[in-house]
Parts: sequence; structure tokens; C-alpha cells
Amino acid sequence: MTASINSLCVYCGAAVGRDPAYRAIAQRLGRHIAENGVRLIYGGGRVGLMGVIADAVKAAGGHVTGVIPDFLEAREVGNRQVDELRVVDSMHARKQLMFELSDAFCILPGGFGTLDEFFEVITWRQLGQHDKPIVVLNETGYWDPLLRLVEHGRQAGFMADPAPLYQVVDRAEEVVPALSRQPMPRKVGVVSRI
Repeated sequence: MTASINSLCVYCGAAVGRDPAYRAIAQRLGRHIAENGVRLIYGGGRVGLMGVIADAVKAAGGHVTGVIPDFLEAREVGNRQVDELRVVDSMHARKQLMFELSDAFCILPGGFGTLDEFFEVITWRQLGQHDKPIVVLNETGYWDPLLRLVEHGRQAGFMADPAPLYQVVDRAEEVVPALSRQPMPRKVGVVSRI
């Protein structure tokens, strides 16, 4: 049985990046999410790729839930245009709530925060704390250096084979099908509150 994806957490940058392709990819992914009837869960900001994808989902008639810590609400411009904006008291609470609200995860280009979220959700999966599907969207090759680092770590004996942990796709329109093809999550331990 394959996974049923009703809500998708997208981790992405609070900047748009220098290449206009990043914005276009976020826009296409937003439309793709809405057209598949999937609710977007994201970091709640109106800036960067976060704002781009939220606007694209809304423009295509989709549902958006943002989660933002109170200290970042002004800096990342908390997005009051979404269907639901949850303001929490810390980064830990933000990541925990985004995890709880989501059936699956997608990683777009981003910086340290995106890397932190990516590694945390993958580590939780590796440790058996969840079995929600994860996809890395690598349309422009942005994540190529990271994928090489993971392979280096695997060959050096410090990292497990990443194949069971996440998939890599090359186009925004492949995200929901790739997530839906992954096996239905099994009942595993719940990630405890941080």
C-alpha cells in the first residue's frame, strides 16, 4: 500500500537566491501541491522561497498553514495571507509542530535552517521515530554537493545508505507522485517534544 499524502512540509530558504530558477521552481511546486489537493505546511514567512511557495499554493486554490516562532515573526514577516498562521515560542516548537502537522517532507534550496530541518527529519527517520516520506527536490543541482557529502560519509562508514531514508527528484512535478509511491508509514515511536 502506498502513502496517502494530505499535508506536505516544505523546508526552504528565507531568501530567493541569486538564480531566478529557484523562484520558478518554488512557484511550480506550489501549483503542483495545490493541484494535488495537498495542504502546504511551511515556516510561516512571507520572505524568500517560503513566501513564493505559499503565494503559489494560495494562487492555485490550495490550503497553507505556516508555523513561525514569535521572535522571527517580524524578521521573516509572518504571512497573514495564509489560511492559518501558528505562532510558537521557539525554533524547537516550530520544527516539532511542522513535523506533527505533516504527512511528508520536501526539501527545496535553502541555507543553514533548511539543512538543520533536513538533517533532523532524516535523523529521526533513521532512528525509527517516524516513517514519513522525504523528497529532496534537486531540479537545478543545488543539492549536488550535499548528496556527494552524504555519499562520502557512506563510503567512509559514517552514514547509512540514504536510499531508504529519502528520494531525490529532478522536477517539481515529480514530488507528490514520488512521495505517494513510498510505502505507507508503519506505526513507529512518536518523536517526543524537545
